[in-house]
Amino acid sequence: MLDWLRRDPRAVPTVEVSGRAVPIVVRRLERARRMTMRLAPDGSEVRISIPRWGRTAEALAFAESRHAWIERQLNALPPACAWQPGSAIAVRGQALTIRHDPKAARRPLVRDGEILVGGEEASLPARIRRWLEAEAKALLTEDLAHYCARANRAPPVLALSRAQRRWGSCAANGAIRINWRLIMAPDFVRRSVVAHEVAHLVHFDHSPAFHACLAALFEGDVALANDWLKREGRSLYQPFG
Repeated sequence: MLDWLRRDPRAVPTVEVSGRAVPIVVRRLERARRMTMRLAPDGSEVRISIPRWGRTAEALAFAESRHAWIERQLNALPPACAWQPGSAIAVRGQALTIRHDPKAARRPLVRDGEILVGGEEASLPARIRRWLEAEAKALLTEDLAHYCARANRAPPVLALSRAQRRWGSCAANGAIRINWRLIMAPDFVRRSVVAHEVAHLVHFDHSPAFHACLAALFEGDVALANDWLKREGRSLYQPFG
């Protein structure tokens, strides 16, 4: 239970769910008109957004009142899956089985529905993650160049993001960051996020002009890609290793 009435103001507030203390992060947003709550994709914290005039105590009480909802959301999270021989991993929307051969090359190789990895078994998770990030950087750089050419914009330097709240971002100076975990999603989903951020190079808002620009840039169905992220996006944050 929350003990928010007597809590130390320096302490991070938590809500007790199934014997686990889940941190609560309260954010005041300029445009917020009501209180909203969601669970971080990896289940690490409960995030509550409130209007600027909102009270933290009310947000914490709200979290306690939604205890059952938080518990259901935590139970719906995908189970941890170790990157080890025989386990499956999604790459560009395709489930691949990890196969380990100490004599094979240390760099992962995709072949016949498998990822063949050599070297020491203990270092597989770290090497697979580095490989995924490298693959993501290469593909996202190609995507960025493609959509920038369509938008008649010079491609900015791409940075990979490890954010847990956003799939991509475009700063006022044109810098673009894309979440590396999109390498695990189908190609059309990853490319829709890149097209979205490139459209912000043309219209730095979410106006009708922006959406028209995005529809012209992206050759697929934006709504279908967005639906996939809403439905399956949390699975990309599955804890590994």
